[in-house]
Amino acid sequence: MQARDTHTPGGDGPRTGTDSTGSTGGPGSPAGPAIGTSIFTEMTELARRTGSVNLGQGVPELDSPPSLLRDVSAAVLAGNNQYPPAFGFPVLRQAVAAHQHRRYGLTYEPDGEVLVTTGATEALAAALLALTGPGDEVIAFDPCYDAYPAGARLSGARLVPVPLAMDGDGFALDDHALRAAVTGRTRVLLLNSPHNPTGKVFTPVELELIAEVCRDHDLTAVTDEVYEHLVYDGARHVPLASLPGMRERTLTVSSAGKTFNVTGWKVGWVSGPAPLVAAVSSVKQFLTYASGTPYQEALARMLDDVEPWAEELRGILTANRNLLTEGLTRAGLHTYRADAGYFLQADVRPWGYRDGTRFCRELPEKAGVVAIPTSAFQQGADTAPWLVRFSFCRHPGSLRQAVTQLTAAHPG
Repeated sequence: MQARDTHTPGGDGPRTGTDSTGSTGGPGSPAGPAIGTSIFTEMTELARRTGSVNLGQGVPELDSPPSLLRDVSAAVLAGNNQYPPAFGFPVLRQAVAAHQHRRYGLTYEPDGEVLVTTGATEALAAALLALTGPGDEVIAFDPCYDAYPAGARLSGARLVPVPLAMDGDGFALDDHALRAAVTGRTRVLLLNSPHNPTGKVFTPVELELIAEVCRDHDLTAVTDEVYEHLVYDGARHVPLASLPGMRERTLTVSSAGKTFNVTGWKVGWVSGPAPLVAAVSSVKQFLTYASGTPYQEALARMLDDVEPWAEELRGILTANRNLLTEGLTRAGLHTYRADAGYFLQADVRPWGYRDGTRFCRELPEKAGVVAIPTSAFQQGADTAPWLVRFSFCRHPGSLRQAVTQLTAAHPG
């Protein structure tokens, strides 16, 4: 795969976005996006105003590794606060390359095939800006993280959503829908596994089908793997780049935020073949240039010994997920399986709602709890408007309070 010539363009944290109509223009600014208040901002404000337990956004309340915090504090006090190298400090790039080889058997050169970014969201945006342009198409699985369509719009491309099928108590790839979505304009397939907002881990069979489509149509894959260490119940994360014929056409994105509960640090990375990484770097230099100096060496040490920490964190999050699943079930809501990540999907029809947005707007007053309607992540036709996303990356006490209030508010 060759990268496109770069061109100048036209997480799960608080943000504003396009207005509820999805408009891309407004009075006096026909070429620009109409900026309104997003559902994320609205729900966060509702939580603040009502004093509700906020199970909406994926902002963890959980502790970070003490040694990591000490190392960063020492680096700040030692004066390590100026620009890092544009590609990131060599020690972190080496740690990322060693991590990919140790866990997945993927070999990358720290110099040229690994790039440190200002979080995963910047990496994804820079990749779409580097690899697509006006008239191009980007495939993503629906529902999807809301930064994906925004990144495509920035480059002038169009995101083509491929709906995940509802399959029993989980979600599955629709192979026919994927193949039907590919056109002569398709340039990039954007894969998020483990998946937000559904908690799905794509299976080896599904990944091989995705890889086959990429190989058959000469597509570049960009993979968002920020939840790679947060996989539960024996499920296994398999990077798409590890499949035959995929390393040379895949940019793999991950970050420190979810793995170490440091989402505010915004340190991520990209690994892939040198021409694709160089294309991302050529865009990134005009976004942030570089960032995260005091964090990078400390994160390199943590990444070298990530497994004990990740195992402990998985245990905490598994217990939290189970606590929330049982509580939502007692409150009369039907939940879907979460094999990874921070979130549970719930069917709110047993409470008499068919509209998840209305449910979320009324829930703070009814139960003192905030959630996010899954429709906020839906880019195509919304076939399940009654789905709502609840977060379990919270202190167990917050979750217990939430489920107690939800149970008490159960209309049945």
